[in-house]
Amino acid sequence: MSEQPSVEPALHEPRRPKQLFRIRILAGIAVVLALAAAYWLLRDSGALRTILDGTELQRRIVGLGAAGPLAVIALMVLAIMVSPIPSAPIAVAAGAAYGHGWGTLYVMLGAELGALAAFGLARLLGHDTLRRWFGDRLPVGWLGSQNVLMSVVFASRLVPFISFDVVSYAAGLTALSSWRFAIATLFGIAPASFLLTHFGSEMAAGEVARTMYSVLALGLIMLVPVALHSWRRYRRQRADPSRE
Repeated sequence: MSEQPSVEPALHEPRRPKQLFRIRILAGIAVVLALAAAYWLLRDSGALRTILDGTELQRRIVGLGAAGPLAVIALMVLAIMVSPIPSAPIAVAAGAAYGHGWGTLYVMLGAELGALAAFGLARLLGHDTLRRWFGDRLPVGWLGSQNVLMSVVFASRLVPFISFDVVSYAAGLTALSSWRFAIATLFGIAPASFLLTHFGSEMAAGEVARTMYSVLALGLIMLVPVALHSWRRYRRQRADPSRE
């Protein structure tokens, strides 16, 4: 009689990890379906066309009053998590509505939250599945070290033509810790966020010349990571000509 309580937990204990895993997978699938539904709703309702129209989007955001900043943040989160929704027009509209100071803050907050949400969703759906398949071999080799992964995320944020969404989801499949991902993303998105909101602010003020300077500055930021990578590769080749 005294041994019976210890037998039943032992029978149910192996099932708990599998049950938790299934619950997490189902929750992740539910989030994916909800995001897909949100995209279809935005497209069919015409809201997606409004997002692409910077002037109209600015008018709608300003019309929301105190809720406008929350709308900017929510739209940025949705744009990061749902790839077909562009984030640049939202940042430009935020700059036109709130200036490059507050606009940058709202855009960065939305982009950071969206990146963390995408990172978490990928980890929820993919990372545990890979770990179940590969076990302790997962963090080695293909996934790289924490410092390397953090550097890759940071560098990718500085280059506008690298998909922000794809990097966020892909990072969730690696062994990169969430706090390192958050820091690399926050510092990486700051320059582009400021320039896009500044661009919108100057356009709203009718400062065409300053707008052109903003475009040139954005182009320079795009070239900096490429130039640094080329310089490092050149130095490595000089140090060891056998390396390609």
